Amino acid sequence: MSKRICLGAIAGAHGVRGEFKVKSFTARPEDIAVYGPLESEKGDRHFTLALVRPAKPTLFVARAPEIKTREEAEDLKGTKLFVSRDMLPPPDEDEFYYEDLVGLSVQTVEGKPYGKVKAVLNHGAGDILEISQIPDIKGTGLIPFTRQDVPTIDFASGVVVVVAPLLDMDEPEDAPPESKT
Repeated sequence: MSKRICLGAIAGAHGVRGEFKVKSFTARPEDIAVYGPLESEKGDRHFTLALVRPAKPTLFVARAPEIKTREEAEDLKGTKLFVSRDMLPPPDEDEFYYEDLVGLSVQTVEGKPYGKVKAVLNHGAGDILEISQIPDIKGTGLIPFTRQDVPTIDFASGVVVVVAPLLDMDEPEDAPPESKT
């Protein structure tokens, strides 16, 4: 099965005739509607987008024949929209889709295993790699996705090299010493 790439999300209803706002995550925001029908995260709903007009640089008013009423559009708020990775153009040299990083092994610059890439996140302050299966650490860890902290990505070997150490969130490094009373 082909990987799927999230191209955007439904941001809410617009008007009374089933139009809705859609947030685009594509490099050219208007391209969200050019890769064919998009599907929900579960794959149980499909949407054929037609962009009506831009609302903001990455936000559009859109319509889809599959959404007929304002209530349907309201119910879909937050729905992520996906397309098969096969539908996207191949990336240019030295470029890749973030989804291509998921599942790659992570190593330190010294060559020690450091887990696997679970996801690439962005909460507004920049891209972050979420790392799982980290030796001696419960849960997941985060590394800023910068050239300084992630100097090498080797798709042929399936390896991401990281410089920045992860902090164990259970034991802060600069915790005050225990008092003796």
